[in-house]
Amino acid sequence: MKITAIIDDKTIEEAIKYSNSSTVTDALKVALKEYINIQKLKELSLKVKNDPLVFKHSAEEIRSVNRN
Repeated sequence: MKITAIIDDKTIEEAIKYSNSSTVTDALKVALKEYINIQKLKELSLKVKNDPLVFKHSAEEIRSVNRN
């Protein structure tokens, strides 16, 4: 998809620098993927916070199963 966006030069320069990209397109792809991944992690964190994981076995029980 081709998009036209108005983004200040400093932001673009930083995106290129921190993404180790050589083009604006690559830098924006990296930045958007990172942003999406962060949002997914936040969403997952909220799910775990609201419905915490429950471990039914102790560490020793799991070790003994793995050793057998």
